[in-house]
Order: sequence, then C-alpha cells, then structure tokens
Amino acid sequence: VQLVESGGGSVQAGYSLRLSCAASERIISNYAMAWFRQATGKEREWVAQITLGDRTSYSDFVKGRFIISRESAKNMVYLQMNNVRPEDTAVYFCAAGGEFGLMSMESTYYYWGQGTLVTVSS
Repeated sequence: VQLVESGGGSVQAGYSLRLSCAASERIISNYAMAWFRQATGKEREWVAQITLGDRTSYSDFVKGRFIISRESAKNMVYLQMNNVRPEDTAVYFCAAGGEFGLMSMESTYYYWGQGTLVTVSS
C-alpha cells in the first residue's frame, strides 16, 4: 500500500479538520500530490494539488478554506480543512502523480489511497 489516508470523521459546519496522507518515501520524493473527493452518488472531483516545488492549487469550491501541505521529512501530505460546510461531506482520497498532466484529471495520478470519510453536519 503506497498511500494511506487518515483523519476523517464527523464535524460540525464551521469547524476544522485535518486529513493526513502517509506515503512511501519514493512517492513523496518524486510525485506531485493531490486530494480528491467523492460524495455519495457523485463523481470524484479534484480538490487540491501540491507540486514537488510546493506550488499549490485549489478548486474553486475550497479555495480560501482548505490548505494542502507536504512534510517530506515525514513522508506526509496534509489537507487542512477550515470552515467546513455540509457540502464538503465526501470520501477524501490522496493521490500521487506527474506534474505535467492536467492537475484536476484522475488520469494524471498513478497512485491512490483507499479514502477517508468526512461528514459535515449543519
């Protein structure tokens, strides 16, 4: 298993939650990392990406609320989720892939975790 997510759970709207993704050293050192999410009955959608040079990008629906970060010394990637909303409820997936593909496309990423469930109540 190359990527393992943790940190999901239930939280009330307006609060914060931090997701973690443990990666192998080979992956964290060689790939851009991203978070995707999939709500029940919906397609998986891109949330954020961080490149090897720590350049970050966000989807419009999380920009200004979520922060992606990388701690290479610990082989970890994080998603800090602030001011969460009920519509943020989903299974969140960590992914690793190339830096030259379209960052929002699933096909850009080679490795995926199993996901961690985040439930936001109003």
